[in-house]
Amino acid sequence: MSLLHGEVAGMRMKQISARKILGVAGLALLCGITSWPVAGAQAQTVASQKQKVVLDTDIGDDIDDAFALALALSSPRIEVIGVTTAWGDTDLRARLAERFLRATGYGDIPVAAGPRTHASSTFTQARWAQVEPEPPRGWPDAVDFTLAAIRRHPGEITLIAVAPFSNVGALIDRDAATFRKLKKVVLMGGSIHRRYGDLGYLPDRGPEPEYNIMMDLASSRKLFASGVPIDMMPLDSTQLKLDEVMRDTLFSQSTPTTDALLSLYEEWRASTGNPTPTLFDAMAVAAAIDPSLCPTTPMRIEIDDQGFTRPVAGAPNANVCLDSDSDHFFHFYIPAILSSSGR
Repeated sequence: MSLLHGEVAGMRMKQISARKILGVAGLALLCGITSWPVAGAQAQTVASQKQKVVLDTDIGDDIDDAFALALALSSPRIEVIGVTTAWGDTDLRARLAERFLRATGYGDIPVAAGPRTHASSTFTQARWAQVEPEPPRGWPDAVDFTLAAIRRHPGEITLIAVAPFSNVGALIDRDAATFRKLKKVVLMGGSIHRRYGDLGYLPDRGPEPEYNIMMDLASSRKLFASGVPIDMMPLDSTQLKLDEVMRDTLFSQSTPTTDALLSLYEEWRASTGNPTPTLFDAMAVAAAIDPSLCPTTPMRIEIDDQGFTRPVAGAPNANVCLDSDSDHFFHFYIPAILSSSGR
């Protein structure tokens, strides 16, 4: 055999060996045989892709905050890194949030209480909240907690704000530069075309001041002037009625999450006499998880002295969801809650 022929033969043998090795590797991949370090790296990648969320809530008055918190805990797409309570008796709200988290297996999620304000509504779920003891040293400060979280994860945290914006205003006053390092704020608040009770079946009757905006006008204005990206879920898209059929479907499944929701629902119903919750706040959480549930339109929003959120000419400062599909929302919401078994 000539030297040239020997070199060619050697090259062919190397190619055949390489193909065999690649073939074995390919077969291993097809059969799901991977090394533990690769599997661990994949798990870390999936975990890192979760959207980090702080939920700012006035849980305990209307029942929709509890349904919003349940959805946030149920979603594999987000990581709730903290729950902060705003408006009124924030300590009692923190006790309610803490009990809910413990009951559903998420007691490791920190709860922090914002500054107390004057009472503006009825705390309908107080008895359930009062079962949870106060921590010996009190609750962490919500403003300190949120700012520290933003500093640890600049550009990564979504603040879902479903309460009057007292905590938000305090965050901006304390450290506006850090506040601007939020990824975005998703809020339930405002009214563009529809008022309370307008479900979109009849011609619009015009807007009216919405509770979360109206209760703290100064803080609401600070938020819309902050420069942070805002996804706004107003009354136009959040009046989602959990009717009797859907309630039966939800509460017939005894899981830690549905049992906790049922207990709070029954206390809320006994206090208000209203059997049908409107899940305003749950839409803000749903939109943070899946923006297609509430498509938005860029708008510039200004807040007048009466609390109206007025669209005006100028550079947009919010992406506003002006309409939503109730059936689409509940086909997303109910399976998400029922698939959650806590942890």
